Amino acid sequence: MGSSIYGVSSSHISLFLFFSFLSLSTAALPQNPSGKSSPSGQINSNSVLVALLDSHYTELAELVEKALLLQTLEEAVGKHNITIFAPRNEALERQLDPEFKRFLLEPGNLKSLQTLLMFHIIPKRVGSHQWPDPKTGPVKHNTLCNDHIRLTSQSTGKKAVDSAELVRPDDVIRPDGVIHGIQQLLIPRSVIEDFNRRRNLRSITAVLPEGAPEVDPRTHRLKKPAPVPVGAPPVLPIYEAMAPGPSLAPAPAPGPGGPRHHFDGESQVKDFIQTLLHYGGYNEMADILVNLTSLATEMGRLVSEGYVITVLAPNDEAMAKLTTDQLSEPGAPEQIIYYHIIPEYQTEESMYNAVRRFGKVKYDTLRLPHKVVAQEADGSVKFGHGEGSAYLFDPDIYTDGRISVQGIDGVLFPEEETQTVKKPAAVKV
Repeated sequence: MGSSIYGVSSSHISLFLFFSFLSLSTAALPQNPSGKSSPSGQINSNSVLVALLDSHYTELAELVEKALLLQTLEEAVGKHNITIFAPRNEALERQLDPEFKRFLLEPGNLKSLQTLLMFHIIPKRVGSHQWPDPKTGPVKHNTLCNDHIRLTSQSTGKKAVDSAELVRPDDVIRPDGVIHGIQQLLIPRSVIEDFNRRRNLRSITAVLPEGAPEVDPRTHRLKKPAPVPVGAPPVLPIYEAMAPGPSLAPAPAPGPGGPRHHFDGESQVKDFIQTLLHYGGYNEMADILVNLTSLATEMGRLVSEGYVITVLAPNDEAMAKLTTDQLSEPGAPEQIIYYHIIPEYQTEESMYNAVRRFGKVKYDTLRLPHKVVAQEADGSVKFGHGEGSAYLFDPDIYTDGRISVQGIDGVLFPEEETQTVKKPAAVKV
């Protein structure tokens, strides 16, 4: 096996030399003008498989090697021409979810990796000139994994395979097949479902075979503290761990550290408030956090207990637009800040990748039950709705692995529910 999928492994090179040796050994035999493998199973040096191993699609070639698919592809080439849709190396190196990449490379998920790769191959030769006309619509082709992909064309001249744009048409042409370069990886639905199922099973099997932890409704704490390994995520959801009525009641006095206090949350909160002050343009946000001591203390306690948060910090220009009415209600400043805290650790890169991949993403906030909507706009991330939206303006102001602070250019409010008023029925005279 090679060292990683981030480059050409030693085993990849040895396999290529092995195929080269086979091609030299067949040179004295009668030549096969079609370029297909001979009945003995030997591969012609002009085969598309040898070209793939020697191409610049090193990431795909190494995955084929790891999936033990070479013999299967030899048989496919021996029967008919094939078309390979090869993702760019960057799509496999930097554009894949790391957790999904680990899933593909786990030995127990070999079948999923094979299905994923064979989804990129059709047992038929399709050149770039054979793409469907934009007027005729998409054309389906069966793949080697008994699924199908759709080839589409746009009036602008762009060609695509499912959602992946064709970026290097007819990149490699051989008598027994053709390789087209595509923008991104194609992932069949069956592999996505298998990935989600395995992930859910992992989370289930990680739970100890004991009764569910009981929460004291008065204190919002576990009745019998469960042993939590250092660095493990907390047992309680973050909403249960919050002090009751944080916007109205004063924060409880900090207690002595215990086995669950693995992090110095108080220091981390002070650090990010100081970072806001030194960064400039976020003095109003820092002042609110300093003056509302109960809020800062609560955030520090949550971080100490192992929770992570992302703060969407409005800049001074945005905070200056708040009216007296918006701040006059009891607990209004706290409620505003709680709507800007996401109980996840997100960076500018992770949020942008999410909105670019899924379109719209809804993040939970500490202001239950309201969520904040994020979507891609103008190459950045936009939060909120309509005129009350805000852009990610200053990314990654503070990131320490537990607290992430992202500067935005507006103050966010939950979307108001529109109430439909029924009109009275007309009275007939």
